[in-house]
Amino acid sequence: MSFIRSAVSAVIEDSAGRVLLCQQRQGHRLWSLPGGRTRVDESPVDAVIRDIREESGIEARVVDLVGLYHLTGDGCGEGVPDLYVHVFRATLVAGEAALNAPGRICRLAWWEPHELPEPLTATTRTAILDATAGRSGVVQDVERDAEPEIPEAVDTDTPTVTR
Repeated sequence: MSFIRSAVSAVIEDSAGRVLLCQQRQGHRLWSLPGGRTRVDESPVDAVIRDIREESGIEARVVDLVGLYHLTGDGCGEGVPDLYVHVFRATLVAGEAALNAPGRICRLAWWEPHELPEPLTATTRTAILDATAGRSGVVQDVERDAEPEIPEAVDTDTPTVTR
């Protein structure tokens, strides 16, 4: 039996309605919402605000909880633990998106919700659909996608931000 882990992320829209996504530097270079794991004795709200700041340099305010997503399944191989992801809706308070965690992510970009990049995490895809539909408080199981092919690096030495 594998143990369950907890993570946080946020759907942040700009004034044009685009969502901020981060592309992971390692592994399959998946695109995901800004966020990460919660630390010991840290609330999910505090964790997501910290992770947004660490990854993008922006200050955000949590508006509400889009949902709690239980990521499960063996799409990425056996023995990968289940993950509970608190996905919040957040608004920009100050700053402009800048790549602040080049060891973890290689690109930040604003994307139209109906034109999302691939490969995208299953939780991100589901949460963006819920957020753009105006839903809050969703509780849902999400099956992991099968491992995607690793895309060729765009430019792994030069982190980028696309506006």
